[in-house]
Amino acid sequence: MFSKFTSILQHAVEALAPSLPLQEDFVYHWKAITHYYIETSDDKAPVTDTNIPSHLEQMLDILVQEENERESGETGPCMEYLLHHKILETLYTLGKADCPPGMKQQVLAFYTKLLGRIRQPLLPHINVHRPVQKLIRLCGEVLATPTENEEIQFLCIVCAKLKQDPYLVNFFLENKLKAMASKGSADVIPEDMIKGQDSLTTGMGQPIQPEEMPSAAGVEQMEKEDDLPQEADDLSFSLDELNVASSPESSTVGPNQDYNLVNSLLNLTKSPDGRIAVKACEGLMLLVSLPEPAAAKCLTQSTCLCELLTDRLATLYKALPQSLDPLDIETVEAINWGLDSYSHKEDASAFPGKRALISFLSWFDYCDQLIKEAQKTAAVAMAKAVRERFFIDVMEPQLMQTSEIGILTSTALLHRIVRQVTSDVLLQETVYFILGEHREPETLTDINRHPLRHRLIEHCDHISDEISIMTLRMFEHLLQKPSEHILYNLVLRNLEERNYIEYKPFCQEDKDVVENGQIVGAVDLEEDPLFTDLSPDNTLSTQEWLSPSPPISPEHQKNDGKTEVHKIVNSFLCLVPDEAKSSYHVEGTGYDTYLRDAHRQFRDYCVICLRWEWPGSPRPLEKCNLEASFFEGHFLKVLFERMGRILDQPYDVNLQVTSVLSKLALFPHPHIHEYLLDPYVNLASGCRSLFSVIVRVVGDLMVRIQRIPDFTPKLLLVRKRLLGLEPEGPIIDHMTLLEGVIVLEEFCKELAAIAFVKYHASSTP
Repeated sequence: MFSKFTSILQHAVEALAPSLPLQEDFVYHWKAITHYYIETSDDKAPVTDTNIPSHLEQMLDILVQEENERESGETGPCMEYLLHHKILETLYTLGKADCPPGMKQQVLAFYTKLLGRIRQPLLPHINVHRPVQKLIRLCGEVLATPTENEEIQFLCIVCAKLKQDPYLVNFFLENKLKAMASKGSADVIPEDMIKGQDSLTTGMGQPIQPEEMPSAAGVEQMEKEDDLPQEADDLSFSLDELNVASSPESSTVGPNQDYNLVNSLLNLTKSPDGRIAVKACEGLMLLVSLPEPAAAKCLTQSTCLCELLTDRLATLYKALPQSLDPLDIETVEAINWGLDSYSHKEDASAFPGKRALISFLSWFDYCDQLIKEAQKTAAVAMAKAVRERFFIDVMEPQLMQTSEIGILTSTALLHRIVRQVTSDVLLQETVYFILGEHREPETLTDINRHPLRHRLIEHCDHISDEISIMTLRMFEHLLQKPSEHILYNLVLRNLEERNYIEYKPFCQEDKDVVENGQIVGAVDLEEDPLFTDLSPDNTLSTQEWLSPSPPISPEHQKNDGKTEVHKIVNSFLCLVPDEAKSSYHVEGTGYDTYLRDAHRQFRDYCVICLRWEWPGSPRPLEKCNLEASFFEGHFLKVLFERMGRILDQPYDVNLQVTSVLSKLALFPHPHIHEYLLDPYVNLASGCRSLFSVIVRVVGDLMVRIQRIPDFTPKLLLVRKRLLGLEPEGPIIDHMTLLEGVIVLEEFCKELAAIAFVKYHASSTP
């Protein structure tokens, strides 16, 4: 109470006293602080019971006032005094000693306000960045200390200053070995300066170490020599005068000590106070984005940043329950790393493990954003660390296990990661982890070259429908990611040589056939016994030809000799026989709905693929190696086999299989279009295409229809139930078959719409 009264009285006296020149006022406040260490005898009174905080605040106000009164960039006498007398060095020493108790907080706050409120660049000055470096080392040493808040505020203002002037980061890249070598000459301390300092005592009678605090005798001597501000040079008792060479920090060399700003922030990310941890993460985000190559190299090679990111990912992943509902993993609210606040009591949709799941996804989002913002070399190093130390070491064993519950949970988590990743660099490492880096055509003998890829593709045809659906969903989202390697690795590398085509050299007889409206080697479906149900209802009207289409890109020009699009569209629309169709009995299920969706989706895919510089037309057959045996690749092999069983698979599995195939068909690559969407392509012996697989399914369907009484009414009833137009009733025989027929009809309409949209886009001038 008495100290507070003294402070109030002092403020009143200062207010009534005539105003002094700023420099004299500044020196007065600094001398008032030094007097404390001479006159006080109570070493346990907290700093808040003294006038030190008030004097520091006054000094700061004077510096700000001085800067406001002078021209921009001009240094005033008060600032010169602070720099010349190494006041920041002295404050660092006082803060490190934390004498009186709480002084460290005051010093941190002073540094923070000084750097934040002074507009002129201070960090380039050696008497600023050197004590700032030393103070940085004190931050994050111990977690959950009373100074944590001030520490993180100080570190963040330093990061903000470096973000404004990135070149300044070079002042904070310390080479300890060089510093040690130079100590012998640079930090030689005059013998008379250190004589008697082995056991100094203050007026409080407490022995202190030389670097911890200035001696009372030293302060008293400086006071005697500093009666006038002009003669105040001796007031500075900097660390150089306090035998800094003997400090532990300057005599130890650690492998991760080169970038102490990063190390301190890394320590504070482990704070039990979530707000402190988030602030530390924000500081790291600023530092990794600095464009200085030396800083990026130091960041990844001389700090524990990569280890921290990956170790925490691994810890949080391992903390997840062994079994999580895939729906919970998929639908848990969007994660923002900076807003990882969750209250189980307030959550009406809580489930076991939700807290752990949110923590994991939140930290993964932070890693993703950090890599996205990082300087290129730092981003690559961090992404590779995530792949090697987390994906391969932690996730891969979970994905390769045999427990169905474990496979389902780990695949659902991988699916969520694929959906969530936005950084191009981390996406590439994720793709390499899932698919490998191979780009040469696959063969049946080497499909196990990348074990994880092989296992995941096999899981698309797993005995567990849940695992199959989840893995297919993962691949579906993977295909929508902006990475050319995904589609090339899964499909395109096997279609490059077009050796699925049986090549016949063009002759005059073929030319005559083409002029008569036929394609070489093609079968006219109107004369095929499977397609005798062509009628005006099954063909496209003139209005549909004129429907709007996505804008054309210059990469997709009209290809002369391309099969007429109406033949292709009608081939798909007429694949399913009339007695197996039910959509024309229900409103809103027509072909036009697929046209609208196909327009939108194809436009989106064109945007994704634009930078991949794909050709606008297929590779000339003369330049293809048609002698090589054709293998569609492991991925298409499994999808085709699944498609071939569409009449015998559960409805949800069929929806997912056809969804993945339609996504593939949307890609604007000529070889994909030819192989998946052209019914008239002349397949080589032993080869199959998507159309040929569907033809076989339809052939099987036409035989099985004959064995089911009242097939068409049952089919219509099942469709209405699926659409919610009819209430659930008695179980209908052959339900799986009937649902499969409905999916098949819808899939054929979808393929027809995609083919039409792609052709119309490529032929529009």
